Parts: sequence; C-alpha cells; structure tokens
Amino acid sequence: MRGNKTVFVTGAGGGLGSALVRRLSAASWTVFAADYDEAALAPVETLPNVEPVALDVTDAEAVQRAAAAVSQKTDHLDGIVNFAGVTGFGALIDIPEEKLRRVLDVNLLGTFRVNQAFFPLVLACNGRIVNMSSETGWQSSPPFVGAYALSKHAIEAYTDALRRELRLLDVSVITIQPGPFKTDMVTRIEAQFSEAERESQYFASVISRLKRPAMKAAGRAHDPDVLARVVEHALTTKRPKPAYSVKPEAWRVVLHWLPTRVADRVWVAALRGLSKPSTD
Repeated sequence: MRGNKTVFVTGAGGGLGSALVRRLSAASWTVFAADYDEAALAPVETLPNVEPVALDVTDAEAVQRAAAAVSQKTDHLDGIVNFAGVTGFGALIDIPEEKLRRVLDVNLLGTFRVNQAFFPLVLACNGRIVNMSSETGWQSSPPFVGAYALSKHAIEAYTDALRRELRLLDVSVITIQPGPFKTDMVTRIEAQFSEAERESQYFASVISRLKRPAMKAAGRAHDPDVLARVVEHALTTKRPKPAYSVKPEAWRVVLHWLPTRVADRVWVAALRGLSKPSTD
C-alpha cells in the first residue's frame, strides 16, 4: 500500500539538492537523499521524512546496491531527481584526460546509471525522471568550460531520447536548465580556475584573468530555493514541460543567438583583452 509520495535525489547534500530536499521534506514527501558520503549528507540527514543514502554515482555496483536497498523500503518512486554533478574548467587542448573523464562520469554516466537502476521503481507508479542540465547545455559553449559543456550537451541529447522512449511507458522525463545559483561548485570557482591555470600550457594567463569576472558572476548567483520550487513543480504539475530554463544569464542568451562567426569574434576580442596586463 502506498503512502506519501517518494523521490530519490542525488547530490542531495549540495546547495541545489539540499534546497529541494528541504522543500519536499516539508511537503511530507519521503525523500531518499543520496550523496557521495555521510559527511556530504549532513545538511539534510536529520530532516523529517528523509532517508540518507551514501552513494558514489560513478560506482555502478554501488548504484545497483542502493537501488536494491531502496526497493526494500518502498515499492515505487514518484520521482528521480539527478542533481549530482561536478564542474570542469580548463582549455580543452591541454585539460588532463582524467579530469574530462571525471566530469563525464559524474554528470552524464552517473545520471544514466541512477536512472537505469531505479527505473523499475519509477515505472511501478508511472513516476517522473528529472535530469539536471544547465544553461550551458542548450547554449553554444563558452571557452574554458568545454568539459562541463560537453557533459551538459550530452545530458540534453540523452534526456531528449529518454523522454521520447519513456513516453511509450507513460513515464515523464524532464530537463532542468539552471543559470547561476549559489552552490558549493560556485564557491569553489577560484580554486578551480587556479587549478586550470596550473594545468594549462597555452592559456595560463587568460585563465588567470578570467578568475575575477567569474567570481563576480558567482556573486550574482540566485537563491537555490528558486530552482527547488521549479523542480517541485516539475514533479507535481499535471502536465510538466519537457524542459524548464531557470534564470539564464541574459548576456549568454544574446551571445548564443548571435551568428556563430559574430559570437566567435566577441569571445576572441574579450579573451584577448583579458590576456593583456592590467593597468589597475
């Protein structure tokens, strides 16, 4: 017999995931809150109606074990929400292969593994799958975030195909495309740019000078609860949209819709300006 609505949320201890967990917990959902380890789950593990699940989404066997464990506690999931993700800054010509592999393993394959393993529980009640893309997922890629953009463009393609397949089984699949929100990933931007600078053979000075505008952009990031409300709506509305774009940055939208050669010239001019010594 089924009681409250149930959901499985990855990346549940991070800023975006924890905002959703808090919102659904308060609405009396049973939330299986998954994150890398118990320490990561500290922000949400004591909330009412929350079942913490320590899970590394890059470990296929661990994902299967988690699905089996959750199946012992519920016979269905009304939703899966895939928040688990990492960023990847650096020049694609010299980014370490292991970094690129890590970004794809978490952002793309982690989502794939979780959806596949937990799908029988979703199918049991014709629930919903929510995949986390980004504004970077639908826009043409900015320079020096190519690894992250690769993973999110792949999420867009994966989700499009999955949505059309699972409509045959009456399961809805939804893409969420956030702009900048306050998360742990945002707060680590300076350190990540410094790492990318050290790794780059050809673009260290440009990457170094990108840190300041990146930090300014991070300061303008939105409250995670804004996104949490959108995800809750996607989980509960009678007819969810295929995709929800949430607070994209206006200048990036404009650049995306410019003719490609014009956008290229804008990017190159801006980056060449950054490569010049500061006169401050």
